[in-house]
Amino acid sequence: MNIGDYEDVQLLVAQVGDETLREVLTHAEAGQINERSWTYWHYRLGLADLGNVPAMPVREFA
Repeated sequence: MNIGDYEDVQLLVAQVGDETLREVLTHAEAGQINERSWTYWHYRLGLADLGNVPAMPVREFA
């Protein structure tokens, strides 16, 4: 979900569907998705309103 062009996005959505991608995004761990893609996918999948994208995951050390 980090690389590719618009055609790749369309192919990915056609292959796995929006619901699967929502699951992937909501369970992403820190470092798996870059900031640009994080924002794009939240808007694309209807998980955020304009200007209200959730914070990216943060790696925690125990």
